[in-house]
Amino acid sequence: MAASASWTSLKPSTSSGQVSWLRHRPLSAAFGVTNLSLGRHRDQPRRFIVLSMDAKPTILVAEKLGEAGVNLLKEFANVDCSYNLSAEELCTKISLCDALIVRSGTKVSREVFESSAGRLKVVGRAGVGIDNVDLAAATEHGCLVVNAPTANTVAAAEHGIALLTAMARNVAQADASVKAGKWQRNKYVGVSLVGKTLAVMGFGKVGSEVARRAKGLGMHVIAHDPYAAADRARAIGVELVSFDEAIASADFISLHMPLTAATSKILNDDTFAKMKKGVRIVNVARGGVIDEEALVRAIDAGIVAQAALDVFTEEPPAKDSKLVQNENVIATPHLGASTMEAQEGVAIEIAEAVVGALKGELAATAVNAPMVPAQVLTELKPYVALAEKLGRLAVQLVAGISGVKTVKVTYASARAPDDLDTRLLRAMITKGLIEPISSAFVNLVNADFTAKQRGLRITEERVTLDGSPESPLELIQVQIANVESKFASAISDSGEIKVEGRVKDGIPHLTKVGSFEVDVSLEGSIILCRQVDQPGMIGKVGRILGEENINVSFMSVGRIAPRKQAVMAIGVDEEPSKQSLMRIGEIPAVEEFVYLKL
Repeated sequence: MAASASWTSLKPSTSSGQVSWLRHRPLSAAFGVTNLSLGRHRDQPRRFIVLSMDAKPTILVAEKLGEAGVNLLKEFANVDCSYNLSAEELCTKISLCDALIVRSGTKVSREVFESSAGRLKVVGRAGVGIDNVDLAAATEHGCLVVNAPTANTVAAAEHGIALLTAMARNVAQADASVKAGKWQRNKYVGVSLVGKTLAVMGFGKVGSEVARRAKGLGMHVIAHDPYAAADRARAIGVELVSFDEAIASADFISLHMPLTAATSKILNDDTFAKMKKGVRIVNVARGGVIDEEALVRAIDAGIVAQAALDVFTEEPPAKDSKLVQNENVIATPHLGASTMEAQEGVAIEIAEAVVGALKGELAATAVNAPMVPAQVLTELKPYVALAEKLGRLAVQLVAGISGVKTVKVTYASARAPDDLDTRLLRAMITKGLIEPISSAFVNLVNADFTAKQRGLRITEERVTLDGSPESPLELIQVQIANVESKFASAISDSGEIKVEGRVKDGIPHLTKVGSFEVDVSLEGSIILCRQVDQPGMIGKVGRILGEENINVSFMSVGRIAPRKQAVMAIGVDEEPSKQSLMRIGEIPAVEEFVYLKL
């Protein structure tokens, strides 16, 4: 009855030779819209909009979400709270949903996106990590993925402090002993925190909150984070130091770093060997940053006195885990965000992000790339790859503890400024600068927000060239100011780390490092060597790499003048061993070198 009356709200359109029905005035919120195609002619479909009794979007909440968040969702959409769905059940339901909210227990696979048949517009992860969401599949299917990265910061920091103090005073072990009918006061003598050195490894939101609280307990706090600003650390009385200095001088180590290729098993046999004997370790970050077998060995050897762990490489860990069963280890089941307040905060944060995304608003917490017009992406594709790789190269050249604050990007092009949209390029440079040392996922939506969050200021300059505007860009140059470099030759005459690249035959090339001209394809990884320009250098380096079966893809030498200083850039397909890199560094004519992963 209501449905038939509502046809007056639609009017026909015959644009493009097809008949469709377009909304003429707003419909009641009780109605929904579905497109159907029926035969008009043999080769021309007729399109109708068929009304259903519900126009609100549908949001599937697949894991427990705080009541405040659910209520917020219900104000905007129909909410289906269905928990503990099997993979098959999720794939069946998803074709009827516009948004999906999960925590860490639901795997949002490629099959889920395929089963949605294009209806799923947003996936919300109620928490920080998005390991359980197939980001590539989400992007391919035009689905935005958002998370809730800030609401559980205090809860995680408090849990870190709780584990720190409980470990120092043997609280868990003493509790178990008393409950077993024992009274072992002499066995569970602890250590004081006052005056002890705490190394906070990762000085982001959680790490800085842990540092504040530890200072209140009378601890001396140092921190290591390649991206943290020294002035921000000093403001709360924390000294930024190198990684090796942090682990060597700490009485307690608290881990707050993301799990990336660079941080996987960063605490291992080698790093444990550099620590003070009797060090104590807290981990409320990610399990994979510790080599768990190496930690057991370090505890057995007396290097590590105790460990307090909230996260593990596999969760839950095996019941017979030697690490969990060790008397000197306190273990909790990933409780970092498990407070009533944090759960409600996460629920509200993710609900607001999902509702905003469904309304078409740009989400600052988006973690995958938005849709880009196909023609723009096709033209810029090789330059997008170049931009990200230049960012990755530049940040790996940074040394010291001051952190990256100021980056200048220069684009040289024959096109008019209005004909070159650099937002995607800037986003990819930001991605290259931040992702290698962070858990952040950077894209066109969140690049500027992510950079601002980290105190990173990126300025752009366009240089207009004479010539044909057929190619969108001639070169991209990235400069990082006010930092030290691991490779002194990367410092330009004006004092900044400078790398420059071009696209040649569709392939990104590195064409300048500091003041030295080079030409090496940005594929695989790169070794940069500053050397005395003399005969036989290419052969010596090539022989060392060849003995390890390392394939050299490109080699280029840039020099100031014959027999003076030169920079050799070598592209390699495989990662050389530390021994091979040391042998290269021991060649008498080699003055410095650096290995850079792309």
